[in-house]
Amino acid sequence: MNLSSSILGKNLLQIHRLHRSQLEFPTCISSRNQSISHPLHRFPPQINGVSVRCSNSFHWSSRFSISTRCVPDSSSESLRLDCDSSSSSPEILNQKKTTFVDVLKQSNSLLPHVVLASTLLALIFPPSFAWFTSRYYAPALGFLMFAVGVNSSEKDFFEAFKQPAAIFAGYVGQFFVKPVLGYLFGTIAVTLFGLPTAIGAGIMLVSCVSGAQLSSYATFLTDPALAPLSVVMTSLSTATAVFVTPFLSLLLIGKRLPVDVKGMISSITQIVVAPIAAGLLLNRFFPRICEAIRPFLPPLSVLVTACCVGAPLAINIHAVISPFGFSILLLIVAFHLSAFIAGYALTGLAFHRSLDVKALQRTLSYETGMQSSLLALALANRFFQDPLVSVPPAISTVMMSLMGFSLVMIWNKGKEKNMMKES
Repeated sequence: MNLSSSILGKNLLQIHRLHRSQLEFPTCISSRNQSISHPLHRFPPQINGVSVRCSNSFHWSSRFSISTRCVPDSSSESLRLDCDSSSSSPEILNQKKTTFVDVLKQSNSLLPHVVLASTLLALIFPPSFAWFTSRYYAPALGFLMFAVGVNSSEKDFFEAFKQPAAIFAGYVGQFFVKPVLGYLFGTIAVTLFGLPTAIGAGIMLVSCVSGAQLSSYATFLTDPALAPLSVVMTSLSTATAVFVTPFLSLLLIGKRLPVDVKGMISSITQIVVAPIAAGLLLNRFFPRICEAIRPFLPPLSVLVTACCVGAPLAINIHAVISPFGFSILLLIVAFHLSAFIAGYALTGLAFHRSLDVKALQRTLSYETGMQSSLLALALANRFFQDPLVSVPPAISTVMMSLMGFSLVMIWNKGKEKNMMKES
């Protein structure tokens, strides 16, 4: 009994000592580390470059064991993240600046919405655009042409001139197919719909002008690789419009209304040729200035286009809402729709062996269906005495933009569906 009690007592004493060492072990480690913790506490232990905090846990079962567990030090890690973020703050600011510039450059994507909003605002509250009278049309159109020149270069022309057949097809669509359709619908307006002769002349005038710069942007949104080709087509039609537009207007309208051919040549030179040439020269000899102003040109172009779209409707609101206003709208929609379809179909027939025939069809459809209705409007306000001549160009300015960008959305969705089927 005494022997067993003695053995049991020794075991209990040993257990007590072990338990005491368990309780004192962290304290010893802690007290031992306190002597060196102060000079090194800013540099905690690391595992794979990550600061950690170590803690000890003790388990008592059939055997005594000590395990050490290290976890990331949240305070040190947060300090490091703060330091990293503060050191990279200039990059973040630069990224924000780049994003803002990209937003400015991509503001043209808002053009369909802005055109629709300006149209509704002009119809609901005409005084909002009535201040933008005809004397502002020529400077506004000149600004748009200047923006085209700034965003163009010799490389665009060299790249596109490698496809002379496509350029010629676009030119034929602009100055042959479209004038034929304009003469057809202008005659229908007078003979079948019984509209005034000035309305028919306005439809024909729309078909005589050069291609719209918006067609190049529409091509960029749908087929970016063919955007330089569209730029060359539009620029070529715009440059030669100095001679072709007066000739076509004299051929189609000269018997009905007086046309000042010399005045039109002078006006087109001032509105189109001079601003584009100025933009090209500025881009060629002063590239830094172009880089500085280029991000601001798209939003300004959208604003100018909105004024040029809303003002004609606001000024001619009585003619638009007149009994024959719906007839003009119907004829203009039919004219543009026929031009889009003709450009697409004829290109498919002429270039059916081309590898990128679908993209080329879309590009030439834009070129044929979209024209510089603002130029036609400026010419109508300046050289035609009857104000009704400006009504078809005013409606065309709106419908051409809406129909063109509607095709952009339709064709992009079709391309996405085809890509999903192929994948």
